[in-house]
Amino acid sequence: MDKIKTRKLSLEEAKKLGIDSWDTWECEPDTFDWEYAEQETAYVFEGDVIVKTGEQTVHITGGMLVSFPKGLKCTWEVREKIRKVYTFNFDIDNI
Repeated sequence: MDKIKTRKLSLEEAKKLGIDSWDTWECEPDTFDWEYAEQETAYVFEGDVIVKTGEQTVHITGGMLVSFPKGLKCTWEVREKIRKVYTFNFDIDNI
């Protein structure tokens, strides 16, 4: 199984990737299980989240570009409200 990938990016760098056209998602503090039907890439504007898989624990905060592989099963622990934009099938390895 592929792993979650993260990269720190400034807002200016993220805008060059076209994030203004990506969908928006917000979540107040909560804990829930999730499975990714498609590969998803997100840019996080704000928040504090721990995402746990069987192999990884990833701490996600504002200013991060995050890629979740297709088929990933994980648990989200939203510690502080998260606000992000996301798109599908965008490869962060090419930036």
